[in-house]
Amino acid sequence: MTNAPPRVVAIRHVSFEDLGLLAPLLTKRGYDVSYRDAALDPIDIDEIRDADLLVVLGGPIGAYDAGLYPFLLDELRLIERRLSRDLPTLGICLGAQLMASALDAKVYPGPIKEIGWAAVSLSPAGYESALAPLSSQPSVLHWHGDTFDLPAQATRLAFNAHYENQAFRYGRNGLAVQFHLEADPYRVEQWLIGHALELAQAGVSLHALRRETAAMAHTAVERAAAIFLSWLRQVEGAE
Repeated sequence: MTNAPPRVVAIRHVSFEDLGLLAPLLTKRGYDVSYRDAALDPIDIDEIRDADLLVVLGGPIGAYDAGLYPFLLDELRLIERRLSRDLPTLGICLGAQLMASALDAKVYPGPIKEIGWAAVSLSPAGYESALAPLSSQPSVLHWHGDTFDLPAQATRLAFNAHYENQAFRYGRNGLAVQFHLEADPYRVEQWLIGHALELAQAGVSLHALRRETAAMAHTAVERAAAIFLSWLRQVEGAE
């Protein structure tokens, strides 16, 4: 009798903001990968609470918008339960903000709309974390306008001039990142279409963003693999 494969559940808020570059790495490591669409699928169930890995993906709403999007309350409860048990949990962009909120930190609009490729800096703890490859290749894809205070007992891993908290670790197995390491640069057109209104309002040049993404594509793919594999080995107990 064989053991069941480890399960990863990804909570998705819009269809094109999916696991991206992370998906093939998970499949190659033997994970059973499934999605739950936050506004449609029940998430307050044991199958998700006890999954081997939970990934909470991005989306164009705020972690503080539960009055408008009540399903966010279920997400916050789910994340709080997992973090309190130190179960492997990865939050990306909105997912990172929801992790901060679940840990009782304030989430609020940031000083600027940060969209495009720009550098982040690592904290001393960041250099010792799975994000270490950013020390030599620091430019990442940003796509957010909100920020958060660092939760109590969390460790800041990355920051930049506009946002003091770009990534943090909580416990051994919780990782929150504001930027999009997972975004597949070869599928950027989906993002440009899906976020067309936001891009127009922010005055972002589509031509420039396409050029920057094409120039960063190879580096982004290799770096995402290095970072995610390092983190997966850690939470799997191999490091």
